[in-house]
Amino acid sequence: MAHVELSLSEVFVPAARTSTEHGSDNFGQWSSTVSRADEPCLLIDAETRVVAISAAGCELLCLGEPDDLIGRPLLDGGLRLLDFTANRGELTEAETDKIPPLLALTSGRLARGLLRVEAASADASDATVDAISTPVLADGEVAGSLTFFSEV
Repeated sequence: MAHVELSLSEVFVPAARTSTEHGSDNFGQWSSTVSRADEPCLLIDAETRVVAISAAGCELLCLGEPDDLIGRPLLDGGLRLLDFTANRGELTEAETDKIPPLLALTSGRLARGLLRVEAASADASDATVDAISTPVLADGEVAGSLTFFSEV
């Protein structure tokens, strides 16, 4: 015959970590992680400046070296996004506001979409990239967005 015992006790609620427990805030931890990541990823701040980008992210997005992009606005760092028409036109300002890294900033929610990135050289083909972005919070407010990329 099975024997079952039940015991009731106070609920254990772990203390929330403060941002100084590990020497940096949530945003700083993501910056360090993205900089060292093997995966193509990007971290931007609320003003759309690049805080961190992985080497794989630079390669996939045809952006050069990570150190050259840090502190620069994402769209002024050489990222050339094209529409999906046969004409390969550059995205308008209204369309660029809807790309996942920027949409996650403005909406405060997950954002996902395909991007067509212009190739760095004329003899290479454009890349189609799946982008998944999430807002990064600091003190309960959106402080930036973290994006992971995958070539399609």
